[in-house]
Amino acid sequence: MKKSNQPPVTIHSITELHRLVGLPGPAHPLISLVDNTKLNIERERFPETLILDFYKISYKQTLNGRIGYGQGYYDFDEGGMIFTAPHQLLAIDKDTEYYGLSLLIHPDFLRGYQLGTSISKYGFFSYDTNEALHLSEKEKETIVSVLENIGQELTNNIDDFSQDLLVSYLEVLLNYGNRFYKRQFVTRKAVNHDLLTKLETILTHYLDTRQGLQSGLPTVEYLADQLNLSPRYLSDMLRSLTGQSAQQHIHQKVIDKSKEYLTNTNLSVAEIAYELGFEYPQSFNKLFKNKTALTPVAFKAQFFTN
Repeated sequence: MKKSNQPPVTIHSITELHRLVGLPGPAHPLISLVDNTKLNIERERFPETLILDFYKISYKQTLNGRIGYGQGYYDFDEGGMIFTAPHQLLAIDKDTEYYGLSLLIHPDFLRGYQLGTSISKYGFFSYDTNEALHLSEKEKETIVSVLENIGQELTNNIDDFSQDLLVSYLEVLLNYGNRFYKRQFVTRKAVNHDLLTKLETILTHYLDTRQGLQSGLPTVEYLADQLNLSPRYLSDMLRSLTGQSAQQHIHQKVIDKSKEYLTNTNLSVAEIAYELGFEYPQSFNKLFKNKTALTPVAFKAQFFTN
C-alpha cells in the first residue's frame, strides 16, 4: 500500500464516522449497520488513512476500486468480507465505489457480555486484507441474512431484549466467519501447500546458514513477513494443514536441527543452543526436553555409548 503523506485520522465514535461519510446519526450510538450505497463522501476532504476505535465487519458484494489495509491493497471485485479490529490502519482509494454492508460495533456495546472478552479468539480480526474471506453464493446469502436481521432489530423500538438479540446475532455472524474461513483453508489447500513448502525452505535456510547467531530464534513474525502473510493467518493456515501452530512448527524444526548437531558434530550443548538462536542454553534444554522427554545430553548419549 502506498504510504500516505498525511497522518491517519482517528475516528473515536460511530456517530463521528457517520458524519464523515455523509450519513445521519446512527439509531444506536454503539452499533450501526451501514448500507454502503448510501454513503455521501466528499472525496477531496476525505482522509487518506483512518484508524477506527471500534470493530468494522464489511461485506462487499461488488466494488470498483481498492481498499487498503495494513501494508497492502485488496481488490473486492469478486466480493467477500473483511473483519477489522479497533486501532487498525485503513485506507481507501479516492475512486472507490461502495456496495454491500458494513457493521460497526463499539467495544463498549459488548461490555458485560461473554463476547466482549471472547471476541479476541476470532483470529480473522488480525488477518491482512489479502487474506479476506471470499464467499460462495450460498455463503453470501447466509451472511446477508444475518446482517439483515441485525438491521431489522436496529430499526425496531429499543427494549430490554434489543442488546441481547444484537449480541446474539453478532456471535452467529462471527461463528459463520469462522466456519467459512475454515472452508477457505480447505478450498485453497493447493495454494497453502505451496506456502508450506516456501516456509520449510525459509526455515531450513535460516537454520543452515546459522542466522540464529546474529538474529536469534526464527519468529512467527519473521516468517509471516517473508511469506507476505499476517502472523495470525500463517498460524491458522498451518494448523489447518499440519495440526500445529506456526510457533509449534518453528520449535519442531529447531529440535530437528538440534538433533543433527547432537549426532553429527562435536559441538557442546551450549554451542548448539547459540547456533540455533537461543539466548540462554537453559532455554534450549527446557524446549528439547519438553519435545523429546530427554535432555540434549541424554539424547546424544544414545548414539555415543560404548
